[in-house]
Amino acid sequence: MPKSTSAPRTYRVKSFGCQMNAYDGERMAELLAEQGLTAAPDGDNADLVVLNTCHIRERAVDKVYSDIGRIVKDWQGAEGTAPLIAVAGCVAQAEGEEIMARAPSVRMVVGPQAYHRLPEMLARAQQGERVTDTDMPVIPKFDTLPARKRSGPTAFLTVQEGCDKFCTYCVVPYTRGAEVSRPFAPLLEEARRLIATGAREITLLGQNVNAWEHEDDKGRPIGLDGLIRALAALPDLARIRYTTSHPADMTDALIAAHAEEPKLMPFLHLPVQSGSDPILAAMNRSHTTESYLHLLDKVRAARPDIALSGDFIVGFPGESEADFAATLALIDAVGYAQAFSFKYSPRPGTPAATMPGQIAPEVMDERLQRLQAAVNRHQYAFNLASQGRRCEVLVERHGKLPGQWLGKSPWLQSVHFFGDVAIGDLVTVDLTEAGANSLKGELAG
Repeated sequence: MPKSTSAPRTYRVKSFGCQMNAYDGERMAELLAEQGLTAAPDGDNADLVVLNTCHIRERAVDKVYSDIGRIVKDWQGAEGTAPLIAVAGCVAQAEGEEIMARAPSVRMVVGPQAYHRLPEMLARAQQGERVTDTDMPVIPKFDTLPARKRSGPTAFLTVQEGCDKFCTYCVVPYTRGAEVSRPFAPLLEEARRLIATGAREITLLGQNVNAWEHEDDKGRPIGLDGLIRALAALPDLARIRYTTSHPADMTDALIAAHAEEPKLMPFLHLPVQSGSDPILAAMNRSHTTESYLHLLDKVRAARPDIALSGDFIVGFPGESEADFAATLALIDAVGYAQAFSFKYSPRPGTPAATMPGQIAPEVMDERLQRLQAAVNRHQYAFNLASQGRRCEVLVERHGKLPGQWLGKSPWLQSVHFFGDVAIGDLVTVDLTEAGANSLKGELAG
């Protein structure tokens, strides 16, 4: 490793994990572009590689170290030089010192609340320093990030960060900090810029996005429903989504917005994690299966066509076969349009990591297969029930076949169709054939 490095000309940001990380990755790329760096073409070595990491899953942590080794091995720069490697995100926040000790090729470690300081860290790294910044400053990073300058037809907008729920399996409160809501005015300004650069659909992001609360432009306290209504008033914005929600923060006003605001899409991702009340209590979830189902009844009463999505953890410490059967029963009762499922992964420093009753890996594997089979069955049933519907599809990209396009339905289903359209168009499509993971359609008329 050289003691100093010439100024990098190209960069690559590789993001793992959640949509929040995808948003952070976009913002880091914009920061680096402001410094005069150019995104490296696919397949090319980049002078600067930022690994924007996720700490939720153990395998994701291992992949970070694997990627560091691969980047060094594949480096094709001049002899005696090396790429600048930065580790960002939640692994950086949780394990910054260990990364620096274990991976000497890493020059920068930056946490998710400090990446706005990447330019000054880069300048120090070029002088041979190894720099770590995992502070969680009182002044939000968003105040110093550059203005948004580009967007595709869909865009993410982080409105809330952090978590105060302290589920016993989760590291987010320790890596992202306490719940913080971004102010109203900067959010509307960022949304306007996204729309001006091509966004037709905006997805509002947060660890607990429905915990967002602030004051509007008249000083009145509002919740996420008020923010959604304000965004819906912006011209040229066609669609609004939000994720990830917590059942404890699903207010009646937000449920009413699903009934009253046409731009709010009929899709709700509301993680439950388990269908067993004893396991939910051990997880420190604030809901029961009964309260969760009652909440979904209210949502469906407000928006009968809504598509529901959830998160599930299998193999949480102490989970019996009866507990798991209760989870399968909940999945059947709800009929999810889609869901995310994971084997429990003990994270260092969380209460669940030292709980008795850790489940054997082979038991978790078998339960995950059964759970995913149940979810897939309901997802296909939801798609099949959509067959014959006419809906608007937002065109996002080219399909795999010549002349084919791919877009999303209001229910977040992937729809493939042919026609004379362009990326960013909102077109009327008849859904003609359902598959397990997508649908085929035909342009109406």
